[in-house]
Amino acid sequence: MNAIFKSFLLGATILGFCATAQAADKVHAGKSVNTAWAFIPLDVGLEAGIFAKYGIDLEISALTGDAKLQQALASDSLEFGLGSGPSMAFAVKGAPVIAVAAFAAEPRNISVVVPADSPIKTVADLKGKLLSVTTAGSLTDWLVHRLSVKEGWGTDGVRIAAIGGFDSAVPAMKTKQIDGMMVATEAGYLLEERGEGRILVGMEKYAPKFHTHVVFSRKDLVASNPALVERFLKAFFASIDFMKANKEKTTEVAARVTHQTVSAMNKTYDYEISMLETDGHFDPEAVEVIKDSFVGMGILTEKPANDLLFTTRFLPVKP
Repeated sequence: MNAIFKSFLLGATILGFCATAQAADKVHAGKSVNTAWAFIPLDVGLEAGIFAKYGIDLEISALTGDAKLQQALASDSLEFGLGSGPSMAFAVKGAPVIAVAAFAAEPRNISVVVPADSPIKTVADLKGKLLSVTTAGSLTDWLVHRLSVKEGWGTDGVRIAAIGGFDSAVPAMKTKQIDGMMVATEAGYLLEERGEGRILVGMEKYAPKFHTHVVFSRKDLVASNPALVERFLKAFFASIDFMKANKEKTTEVAARVTHQTVSAMNKTYDYEISMLETDGHFDPEAVEVIKDSFVGMGILTEKPANDLLFTTRFLPVKP
């Protein structure tokens, strides 16, 4: 009887393990770009087993901008996406998505970077200069205008060249076609290491109340499977908690995923870790700044209602 009982227990254990494995939901999550350090919680959480703990079998994709991310969400290729706060405007324009949490506050991850030998030494020297941004109407575009207005030069006190991302901007800066770049802070650290550029100023100074990045989900998923949305958010913010307590592991993952040096990623961690939120809340002042950006950039003609941009159904997130 004892042998039979042990055999029964072993079989039950195996069946229980299989049931647990089968219970894990396959989830596809995308980043609007692959090189942003602020999107690393997905990768860290996957490697640390945090998403698995919440019953999520995570697959991560990298897109080439906010527009592509929204397209992937709309086509049901993704359940969740990490994008910029200003891209919440897509929902107002009819995209079948909604922001379900904010996770990065002031834009410490975006800076003005100039050539190492540039005569531009202070922010005051930027007046009338030409800076690259990714695309017209993008977050980097808005931040150039924001800087110009805050410095008292009007919306066009700094000129803009919409030439794409880092790979396009660096050659343009080297050949003096532009005076500098509005670009990821971590990219600035990399250029400093190469002796090719230097960070002039971080953008947190110009938008201290802001939601730089948010988590998006499809509206149909929020309606049909709110439990999955809740579990994903708990895993995501548990991953941020892990990052805040584990710099070395975070840097190891970040360097590998973004193809940057460990030293650059260490500097990035020290500078940007404080911008990562721990419970997903939407700050009213930050939301109003984003709404102002919609109108100021001509994306929308008037400020939208909050419920068109995001839902607080799952907030605050408590992993």
